[in-house]
Amino acid sequence: MEQYYPVAVVTLLCALMIFGMALMVARTHSRTGILAPAMTGHPSLERAIRAHSNTLEWLPIFLPSMWLFAIYWSPAWAAAFGLLWMVGRIAYFAGYVTEPMKRYPGFFIQAVATFALLLGALGRILWLWLA
Repeated sequence: MEQYYPVAVVTLLCALMIFGMALMVARTHSRTGILAPAMTGHPSLERAIRAHSNTLEWLPIFLPSMWLFAIYWSPAWAAAFGLLWMVGRIAYFAGYVTEPMKRYPGFFIQAVATFALLLGALGRILWLWLA
């Protein structure tokens, strides 16, 4: 079980990251004077909400891929790719709320990390299953 501690820590750090993004959205609501449940009306609010939502949309792809990669390949590499995913998502969020075109480097980083985990896990599982 101890071998999965790094992956568990990355999972919990992801939860904290998502919470931090939610706080940024709440602060943007307050700063713009557009209180929840309204989600439109100011470009900075709409960008913050969209950046947070996009991160939530990637979470169900990323988390199972990371855990399955950890189980079938390597917990250390899974955690490393997980941290890379977080770096990408944070860069994505920061870029998006600043200027939408600045989100692409972060998107690329997190997409590479996600697909390394996803395709790595899928490939290994199929290899073992069909062998």
